Amino acid sequence: MANLQPYNKYNPIVYDYVNQLPEDWRLLPNIAIFEERVERGKEDYELLSISISKGVVKQSDMDKKDISSPDKSNYKIVRVGDIAYGMEFRKGAVGYSIYEGIVSPVYTILKPRKNNEVNPKFFHYVFRTAYYKNYIWRNVYGIGEHFLPCRFTHFKRMYSIVPPLDIQNSIVEYLDKKNNEIDRFIRNKERLIKLLESQRKAIITKTIFQDNFSVKPLKYLVSKVGSGVTPLGGANVYISEGVCFLRSQNIHFDGLRLEDVAFISEKIHSKMKYTKVKKNDVLLNITGASIGRCCAIKENIEANVNQHVCIIRPKKNLNSKFLAYYLASTTIQNLIRNNQDGASREGLSFSEIKSFPVPVVDIDKQVEIAKQIMEKDVEIDLAISKAQQEITSIKEYREALITDLVTGKRQLKHNSS
Repeated sequence: MANLQPYNKYNPIVYDYVNQLPEDWRLLPNIAIFEERVERGKEDYELLSISISKGVVKQSDMDKKDISSPDKSNYKIVRVGDIAYGMEFRKGAVGYSIYEGIVSPVYTILKPRKNNEVNPKFFHYVFRTAYYKNYIWRNVYGIGEHFLPCRFTHFKRMYSIVPPLDIQNSIVEYLDKKNNEIDRFIRNKERLIKLLESQRKAIITKTIFQDNFSVKPLKYLVSKVGSGVTPLGGANVYISEGVCFLRSQNIHFDGLRLEDVAFISEKIHSKMKYTKVKKNDVLLNITGASIGRCCAIKENIEANVNQHVCIIRPKKNLNSKFLAYYLASTTIQNLIRNNQDGASREGLSFSEIKSFPVPVVDIDKQVEIAKQIMEKDVEIDLAISKAQQEITSIKEYREALITDLVTGKRQLKHNSS
């Protein structure tokens, strides 16, 4: 952002999230910029949804089950150019619509007021910034910390920064181009990660099956196969610190990732005694897009799991690291994928897991195989970690770039104000 410089002149502003704005920029109440669109009665329109990652999308393009009501007579109409947001607005569930369609009645639809010089796409970028999501959180209320819907009655009393229309248009044009470049960079890195993961699976498979072994169903080699539950109260029981509550996003082939781990109280943890994690357990994701991801627990940790994570507890004659590697092999990963495709289900059953064919290998040989794989795995882990860090860095750059432009901290070179 070295070529993006501050504006020549600023006026002081006393407000929640901004202390100055470029000359000719305004801070307006949202009710002066947008009105709520409440149109219904188009049941045959395309069903739309709001994604935290992408904004307004076609429901048919989303990789999840359609849970919409069969009766759509009460669904709201979204027009091209509208801004729509959902119950998780403060997490980023908001966006500019390039489609005409219908959405669930729980969504709020915004349209620019007539005779208002507004490019709604500019506010798509504004509302998805971290500073605006934090601003929303401070101005809404609801049932518990994790259920805070931003109703139009809240939204209309909040304020937004409004530059002159020509600057809005320039910022949108620039950010659209930059976003496409960044998205393309991220897609390339994600493809690289998938390729490296495939190489990992191939290495594991080749190393484990370098000799001929007989197999035995997993159920004879483990003392436990079972998942956890979401505590009564759901996400509302999560606290800022306490006992780690592991979910599918925390389980990865290279181990636990705890950057966004949830926490539960010791009291709740003690009640969930059958789903406590122990050293040498193997954790396996059994639902959703990350189904099949797994890792071994190498040390004693105080943790519990939810219903999307299965605990597999090996007996003494099965090395947990060997088992985790084996579950990550193409043999088991293909089995998981084929079972799901064939049965059109969304999750692995315990009976399927217990029936996994596991090589019968002497425990010392298991340790040796696990060590061989680990040595080969280090380079892949480093390459994956580097790609993931590059993705994180480019996302942080995008957030800073958008924030600086839409709040007037920096200007595009061709702006002269």
